[in-house]
Amino acid sequence: MADHFTETQLPQQRNYNSIPFPSVLSPNPSTTTTKASAVPCSVSDLIETIKSQKLFLESLLHKAGAVLFRGFDVKTAEDFNDVVEAFGYDDFPSLGGTAIRTQVFGRVFTANESPPDQKIGFHHEMVQALQFPSKLFFFCEVEPASGGETPLVLSHIVYERMRQNYPEFVEKLEDHGLIVSRFLGEDDDPSSPIGSSWKSTFSTNDKSVAEERAAKQGNKLEWMEGGGVKRIIDPIPAIRYDESRQRKIWFTSMVGWENAGNDPVNRITFGDGTPLPSDICYECLKILEEECVAIPWQKGDVLLIDNFTVLHARRPSKPPRRILASICK
Repeated sequence: MADHFTETQLPQQRNYNSIPFPSVLSPNPSTTTTKASAVPCSVSDLIETIKSQKLFLESLLHKAGAVLFRGFDVKTAEDFNDVVEAFGYDDFPSLGGTAIRTQVFGRVFTANESPPDQKIGFHHEMVQALQFPSKLFFFCEVEPASGGETPLVLSHIVYERMRQNYPEFVEKLEDHGLIVSRFLGEDDDPSSPIGSSWKSTFSTNDKSVAEERAAKQGNKLEWMEGGGVKRIIDPIPAIRYDESRQRKIWFTSMVGWENAGNDPVNRITFGDGTPLPSDICYECLKILEEECVAIPWQKGDVLLIDNFTVLHARRPSKPPRRILASICK
């Protein structure tokens, strides 16, 4: 542990091979310029520490998969933007994303504007595109009145349990991948966690431009009578190999698995077109819940996630709750 931080233990954490998940870092009073007894570590302290300890933080992220910074005096979207910038990662354009988001400041957006009483299933960010972000940042600007956690789960743990319990299913996933089709409306649907319209998803009102941008992501569009479009993601890997950690990972979005084959437009099948067995889909969702970590948000929390190795979700909450996000290449 670098002497600029102190490692905090929370009751919700898990340990995998003696590695806490996620890692939780708080200010070390002996190395900050503010008085720990008076106020939390200042944003400027945190920014300078990130810059000077970037190698340590990246090593920790690689080992743990996610790092929660707690107890730092991050108050606003501007503060959060400065923290993100301190890491030096390139911004990732959200072109192709299915969540409704609004830019707040700089590289900072709302996380997902669907109603807070709705659950969002486990997913890696933007797995429906050929290129996806490597890292995600979340910031708690307004602490939830209740609920509203962002559960995390390690992808390789999900893969290992699924392979042990359902080897034939996992083998077919590895061989064929998944075909995912989603309906995108003419206008945003704020009632849905994946309610981004095709215009917002592809940042254009021109259908031909949308088709070009979809094709670059490995997607195709089928325009529907009455408006809207069926977006077909055909096919994408559901299992990938994490070369840096030398292990296979469960790399897919679990959003919609509860209804994988019952909707003619919004559906998920194996890459050969055959339906997914609903009983195994539900068992996979159970494994995710059993293995996840859900730490209640506190105002000022900043969470850094390795998008390649960790799935995240959202639990329902009662307002107020305001979580901001930034995604990086």
